[in-house]
Amino acid sequence: MSETLVGLVSQYSPSGQERGAVEWLVARMKSLGYDDAFIDEAGNAVGVMGTGGKQIVLLGHIDTVAGEIKVALTPPSPPAPLPQGEGSVLYGRGAADAKGPLASFVDAVAKVGARDGWQFVVIGAVEEERDSEGARFAAAQYKPDFAIIGEPNQWDRIALGYKGSAWANVTVKRGQVHTASGEETAAEAAVGVWLKVKAYVDAFNADKQKIFDKLLLTLRGMESDSNDFEQWARLKIGVRLPVEVSPEDWYKVLHETLKVSETFRVFIEPTGFAVPAWKCEKNSQLVRAFLSGIRSQGREPRFVYKTGTADLNIVAPVWGCPAVVYGPGDSALDHTPNEHIRLDEFHKAVEILICVLQKLVLDLRK
Repeated sequence: MSETLVGLVSQYSPSGQERGAVEWLVARMKSLGYDDAFIDEAGNAVGVMGTGGKQIVLLGHIDTVAGEIKVALTPPSPPAPLPQGEGSVLYGRGAADAKGPLASFVDAVAKVGARDGWQFVVIGAVEEERDSEGARFAAAQYKPDFAIIGEPNQWDRIALGYKGSAWANVTVKRGQVHTASGEETAAEAAVGVWLKVKAYVDAFNADKQKIFDKLLLTLRGMESDSNDFEQWARLKIGVRLPVEVSPEDWYKVLHETLKVSETFRVFIEPTGFAVPAWKCEKNSQLVRAFLSGIRSQGREPRFVYKTGTADLNIVAPVWGCPAVVYGPGDSALDHTPNEHIRLDEFHKAVEILICVLQKLVLDLRK
């Protein structure tokens, strides 16, 4: 049951170069007995099992960040006996983020097979590490009863929320002045702009106990220049958003906080795709199925709310169904040169997903 994982990780597929991995995964799903497997119009790998009216979508992403890591499978150490939890480790780009979760979806659905009245759809989405083009396309193609999103959060944890994000270029401009004038430069004013935004965020976060409820501000770049008549400085400001602050709210805050003065002009330009935060329902049939599945593997389940953003944020508001984020692997290894996944953790995740799918099918028959 590791063939899917090893084979998928062996297909290097940074965002924008996923085609080879997509073709490999489609062929793999066909070999596992899926009723249909194909590449959709967005370039996603899609596998379908069953033809029933009730639908479960398992959405993972097949792209990775750049930086190829030699694929290597290390044997258990020490050879025998193994302490509990130790085992072989697979190294490679995407082993954790997020081909491990995606491969576990593929293998679990293959094991469960077709069930009367149900359809399981596994999607290996493209472009998650950039603008989530694959998930944006999938959001309009399906209307599932349940959705499972694949991200590494360890096999015994269920993620119930991901923060939103918004980016903006904030540019300060002013007329050119002599360097001996003592007047504030555009670059100095830009520092003041940053401090104003940071002061607002600090005040907002002052009474928030949980990091999931806070604004997480970051300054990702700055530059300045001038010509004969004007000088300017630009800041690249990003923020991770809590549920209560929408991207529109955040951009409004920037405009209100950075009011134009007589000397300086401030331009706020949203960049990329802003994404609202999303928090899943905790008391759902899907969550209860995961609780049962994790306990079946001898571990007490845990919940987690993440500070990053995932395809959950894209599809959950559109689908409006019970959803969770699940997958084997350690998210602390995401994007690192040491990315890897333990095979025993992967196998446990597959067994848990089998339990979840079987329980959902069985419970809704009652």
